[in-house]
Amino acid sequence: MTDAGGLLNDSAWRLAETICQRIDDLRGRAHTLDNGGVVLDLGVDVHGGLEAGLELSRLCLAGRGHVTITAGPLPTDGWPTVEVASDTPVMACLASQYAGWQINVGDYFGMGSGPMRAASGREELYEHIGGTESPEVCVGVIESGSLPNESVIEAIAEKTGVAPARTLLAVAPTASQAGTVQVVARSVETALHKLHELEFDVSRIISGFGRAPLPPVAADDLAGIGRTNDAILYGGTVTLWVNGDDDSLAEIGPRVPSSASAAHGRPFLDIFADAGHDFYQIDPHLFSPAVIRFFNIETGQVHAFGQVTPEILRESFGV
Repeated sequence: MTDAGGLLNDSAWRLAETICQRIDDLRGRAHTLDNGGVVLDLGVDVHGGLEAGLELSRLCLAGRGHVTITAGPLPTDGWPTVEVASDTPVMACLASQYAGWQINVGDYFGMGSGPMRAASGREELYEHIGGTESPEVCVGVIESGSLPNESVIEAIAEKTGVAPARTLLAVAPTASQAGTVQVVARSVETALHKLHELEFDVSRIISGFGRAPLPPVAADDLAGIGRTNDAILYGGTVTLWVNGDDDSLAEIGPRVPSSASAAHGRPFLDIFADAGHDFYQIDPHLFSPAVIRFFNIETGQVHAFGQVTPEILRESFGV
């Protein structure tokens, strides 16, 4: 089931249509493959840009959130900062934006996110949050340094039940302007995913707002992974409007920020290297924003946990 906002893939498809209409202005390129599938290149063989990154982020959220770039205080005053807000954060961030689909087809690899995940509905996550759907169109976002071919489209179509000709994929690597923006736009998503992993009832979350500093585009995807993770782990601040009791918020709050992990305190690339560049060897509780705030809409209480670490951001960003 989905909420009253309609199917995630339908709303993302409408957004994708507007992106296609202005693809040249976004410094992107649209490709229609032989099987009818559409691939939007927003940073692989094209320059892309900041606005391409904002549109990519909105696609990840299936149009269920506002994403903007503004000025922030980290790592230094006036630094470009990505802000995201949603009044349907569970559907926008967990059912759609979360990068829960590893795409391995032949020699092709990419991290898949967006509402195509809800069309596939194979992740255990959906058993807890709902949100699976059987749409007539399918939209996905892939973080990859190469563009998918017909075989990738067909493999995705097999799992979603949507024909290749009704499937659209938007792609950008981490080491691109668009790719960097869309990863840093995941501040709220990381908070919700951490809360879900801690077995918090995410249906209590009414709205979400997050911000994180936008790193310089890295020279390669590995460095980009380091900088974008650091942006959220050491500079991300998330506020969630919730209902229910305050005692549970006070109890779970200290366990949510990235500082709750023993791995916290070093640039992510150092942590990643020590783990043999294997994400699964890193404490999963590290992946959350630096600061979490709960605004209880029933009691008026505010609960805040964690702290930002500007010095690690400056080291990571080369400031």
